[in-house]
Amino acid sequence: MTSLNSHGIRFAFGTLTVIPVRVTRWDRQAARAGMLCAPLAGLVVGVLAAVPGSLLLLFGSGPLLAAVASAAVPAALTRGLHLDGLADTADGLGSGKPAADALRIMKQSDIGPFGVITLLFVLLAQVAVLQQLYAQSWVRGAVAAVAAGAVARLALTLASRSGVPAARPEGLGAAVAGTVPVRGAVAVALVTVAACAGAGALFGGYGALRYGLAALAALAAAQLLLRHCVRRFGGVTGDVFGALAETAATVTLVGLALG
Repeated sequence: MTSLNSHGIRFAFGTLTVIPVRVTRWDRQAARAGMLCAPLAGLVVGVLAAVPGSLLLLFGSGPLLAAVASAAVPAALTRGLHLDGLADTADGLGSGKPAADALRIMKQSDIGPFGVITLLFVLLAQVAVLQQLYAQSWVRGAVAAVAAGAVARLALTLASRSGVPAARPEGLGAAVAGTVPVRGAVAVALVTVAACAGAGALFGGYGALRYGLAALAALAAAQLLLRHCVRRFGGVTGDVFGALAETAATVTLVGLALG
């Protein structure tokens, strides 16, 4: 079990980040363990995103520059793959074409108008919220960046649960689709949401409630997108996973900006 957990952590970091780890197993068991560990990878990404934003603010920069730095780090740590997946998924959904044609559009290297518009508004929303929170204090901005990173990867754990098919026979979607038992996914979700609420408790009882609700809202939005993609494409792909992560991160941040 310990060996499998080690392989799972390697799988999570090796497939969801550019952090240099060696993935030593690429099978269904390692994929299951890896996707159960996905929020841990998100936690690390969130912490690394919070560091430059916080330092910039502490050394005298404005909150806007701090927000841009915190939004840029997750993109760099994934080589932009999640943002690219978001754009490709938007193009596929917006194409209005049958599933096979939509999947072909998503595999193309270029980005269409739906993808560009979606990327623009998602990144603007992320930067706007982080700027608002950093303007209040560096702690609020930093904790929000960490929470968004963890919840974004939790959405991938839930998307890998049993019963969610792959749209293609190859790629990351096929490697992880249906690998996570529903009970395991729910358990990881409960722990992650509770951790978000605990982080929010740094700002009082209402903070705990707000962080918990923001995480739940993000997961609900990601699940709605997941259902639509499964219905539209016949299953999940690596691009869909990227779209789910960016959706969950953005909705988490927007939820934290309210109230």
